Amino acid sequence: MDLSVVVPTLNGRDRLAGCLDALAEHASDAEVVVVNGPSSDGTTGMVRDRDDVDLLVEIADRRLNVARNAGLDRASGDVIAFVNHELSVEPDWRSALAAGIETADVVTGPTHQELKAGMTTESVESTTIKGRTVTYFNGDNAAFTRTALDAIDGFDEYLRTGGARDVAHRLAGQDYEVTWRGDMSVRGEYGTDGGVTDTDWRWKYRSLAYRLTKNYGLRPTVVRRLVGHAVRDAGGGLRAVAGGSIEPSQWFGNGRDVLAGLAVGLKDGVRARWRDRTAARNPNGRADRTDRAVSVYDWR
Repeated sequence: MDLSVVVPTLNGRDRLAGCLDALAEHASDAEVVVVNGPSSDGTTGMVRDRDDVDLLVEIADRRLNVARNAGLDRASGDVIAFVNHELSVEPDWRSALAAGIETADVVTGPTHQELKAGMTTESVESTTIKGRTVTYFNGDNAAFTRTALDAIDGFDEYLRTGGARDVAHRLAGQDYEVTWRGDMSVRGEYGTDGGVTDTDWRWKYRSLAYRLTKNYGLRPTVVRRLVGHAVRDAGGGLRAVAGGSIEPSQWFGNGRDVLAGLAVGLKDGVRARWRDRTAARNPNGRADRTDRAVSVYDWR
């Protein structure tokens, strides 16, 4: 197995250094590809001063899926892993990845976070839509065979959030297998979440409506899921209003954002489904652009 590890980053120099240190210690045989968005914190200089990075790709776009595809474009391995720059791989990560990818097309594992009361982690999550079993993966810690990534044309660059979930649906649509290994773990400090802060309700529902409509069409199952998500979130918001943590005006504003996101996502999802009627279901993937990289430093 020839392993490439793609590490997208944006203004995260110090945590990126910790991520790269862990890769050098626990996956020293891997090709390391750092994809740097338009950072302004000296990330470029820090990476260029290291001798354990094989490739630095500079891009002008802040979107995570663009960075992922830019790294995929340049990586040379037959297995491609993606690791969040704020996380550090743990000692068994490399061997767990190798064992998992022998029997599956995608292998993923948990993110451990230290809390005052102990440690939190995640577990495997799956669902069934239109008779299709979809196994979700940790987008901050996942490895793919190149064959699987090529078949789905990489990540959908339309999406600002939910890119990993969209990939899970498209992998399931082509019967690629996703496996979960608890020992393929990464670690982050409490509060590390890949840069997500307050919920952007408009983009959350725009992404949800887009990826469901793009992958399954505008069918009753999709509508029920969208309504169900909105009702649950609305109920949670009402409880927050009752508890005094948010104002009623904020709840109404969030509701407007949800409706606006749903409308745009449904429209764009129908259009995307029409544009790419292949099994890849990715009209905004790798093949759509060739201008992602602004500068490339290759030390291979």
